[in-house]
Amino acid sequence: MPYLIVSDIHGNHEALEAVLEDARGRYDRILCLGDLVGYGADPNPIATWARSNVVSVVRGNHDRACTGTDLLENFNPAARASAFWTRGALTPDNWSYLEQLPQGPLRVTTGGASNGGFDLVHGSPLDEDEYLVGVEDVQFLRNYLGTKLTFFGHTHLQGGFLLAPRSVKRLIPDRVVQLEPDYYYLINPGSVGQPRDGDPRAAYALYSPEDRTIEYRRAPYDIGKAAAKILQAELPESLAMRLFEGI
Repeated sequence: MPYLIVSDIHGNHEALEAVLEDARGRYDRILCLGDLVGYGADPNPIATWARSNVVSVVRGNHDRACTGTDLLENFNPAARASAFWTRGALTPDNWSYLEQLPQGPLRVTTGGASNGGFDLVHGSPLDEDEYLVGVEDVQFLRNYLGTKLTFFGHTHLQGGFLLAPRSVKRLIPDRVVQLEPDYYYLINPGSVGQPRDGDPRAAYALYSPEDRTIEYRRAPYDIGKAAAKILQAELPESLAMRLFEGI
């Protein structure tokens, strides 16, 4: 049962469509690590798609902010403006859906070789708003992980970490990762809608519990169209321009 793992779509419908086309026929179920909305100009198409197609999803900080369930004092001006705009754009059904998304960690149970399941979080397993960027951010987490495999987002950086008993190794997202049974893994599929690792292509991952593999993937999309929608909505220009650079 292969999984399509997505995160940080951020209202970017063009990027999501490219991911779904690139992954077509290669997965059975879709999982999401939060931040369906915010920044982008298509919050309703994304939320409506998630309601019908995503099996399990955890909330992100922008999902909370865009439904008024979180304060915006920690958001920069562009993020704050997009959150207010999204609040006004969401339909009642999509607002309710986003407002009720669960906080991670969320356990996904599987059979066979996946050791009973894996966890979904937005930021850190200990704090949904914490950024796991460097080795120093994860080296103390091993004793707090509920499963050998945890998927996380929030940083918009594709990659992750392997946690051994006495060390932590950063994973390079340019290859297929073979999961070894003696280690713990934190896997970030990257951001679908607003990558920040210098590669503007939409990022995602495929996970096969049977093969115990993670495949990192990128999909090019019509950035110009997504950016034009942001400008037409009179959202901050910076939110459109950064899509071209992947920053």
